[in-house]
Amino acid sequence: MFQKKLNTFEIMSTTSKPKHIGRNISRIRELKGMKQEALAIAIGLSQQTVSNIEASETVDEERLEEIAKALGVTKEAIENFSEESVFNFFNNFHDHSSISGAQGINNNCNFNPLDKVVELYERLVQAEKDKVEYLEKLLKGK
Repeated sequence: MFQKKLNTFEIMSTTSKPKHIGRNISRIRELKGMKQEALAIAIGLSQQTVSNIEASETVDEERLEEIAKALGVTKEAIENFSEESVFNFFNNFHDHSSISGAQGINNNCNFNPLDKVVELYERLVQAEKDKVEYLEKLLKGK
């Protein structure tokens, strides 16, 4: 009997799991830094209803469209969401961002950082001079 259950488990683990749309909504919402309350307000529902939706494996098409719009993604993005695809996106984004300069995108500063350091240094020196001058006035007054 144990072997029969093990074989059933092996078969289930090798077949693809059905998409859990509610969990996908929850993960996308979390990745966007949005709370359930904010999503609930955006789609005109209660926080408890959003919680129930996120616990559901399926969501009706019309509701899914509303949620996708509120999250700023497509309905297909929710349906096809996977943690792996998020990591692939960020890895590809990082890989391509390092060559973006070669594609004509200007990622340079609009100012010279050394000029800012010199400016800060000059302000610090002036602040110290003002302190010394103030302390000298205090000593002469006594």
